[in-house]
Amino acid sequence: MCRADGSRHENHQPIGAFKVRGGINLVAATAGACHEGGIWGVSTGNHGQSLAYAARRAGIPCTIVVPTGNNPDKNAAILRLGAKLIEKGRDFDAAREHVEELARQSAGRYVHSANEPLLIAGVATMAWEIFEELPQPDVILVPIGLGSGVCGTCLVAKHRHPQTQVIGVQARGAAAVARSWQTGHTERDANCDTWAEGIATRVPAEMTMEIMRALMDDVILVDDDQLRHASYLILKHTHNLAEGAGSAALAAALAERQRFAGRHVVGILSGGNLDLTTLPAILAAAKPAKSPENPR
Repeated sequence: MCRADGSRHENHQPIGAFKVRGGINLVAATAGACHEGGIWGVSTGNHGQSLAYAARRAGIPCTIVVPTGNNPDKNAAILRLGAKLIEKGRDFDAAREHVEELARQSAGRYVHSANEPLLIAGVATMAWEIFEELPQPDVILVPIGLGSGVCGTCLVAKHRHPQTQVIGVQARGAAAVARSWQTGHTERDANCDTWAEGIATRVPAEMTMEIMRALMDDVILVDDDQLRHASYLILKHTHNLAEGAGSAALAAALAERQRFAGRHVVGILSGGNLDLTTLPAILAAAKPAKSPENPR
């Protein structure tokens, strides 16, 4: 739902993130064709939970590969939903290479987290609901991992109200998608440097990059301290937990506050599956309040 504060709380979805929309749509459309081998996916957590949730509803097997040392709470959630979990690779893209090899050896269907029209169509319902409640927003800020969310939002916005600007947000330490959009060439990173695992990707996806180049209006980069401070403000003022990716839209709005002053801006709080071990650093991101004793 859209709140009076201009946020879209996808952290209130059944798995705590917007990704569930895509998983349900894809599995509902393809379950009959992949029953024997089930579905396979790679994830830092939310896409994996989405597939596990949808597979359980459809009664088909699901295997998710996550990076070694992945968010333990997201791992536990995937297992609770009945999926098989494999930890492999130093980050998302290394885990992706592993699952692609496993999927080639199985009878199952590999579900890429971005290069899937049915996933993009599913998460696009998020933007459709925004326009049902707020027909003419000036700006929608959407976190970017590989871009399914921002692409779904772009497709809906250009249909419902073309004047709405759709702006993606990436972490400065994992900005390959942003650079690829800016340069027109595929950019890859050797490493990711961000605590926000939901947007920690090194290699862009072909389908979503094509849509972003055609329809996305801009991209904003935010650093990890900005993400932590935004997560702190969300917790303090709305009593919502926002994971790193989920805080990206607010971080961008704060970083560009003069640009967005006086405009109707919607920020997507894409997920709330925060690794609670990061909470102390988020709380430490609070700026001291001004007082006569502490005027600075």
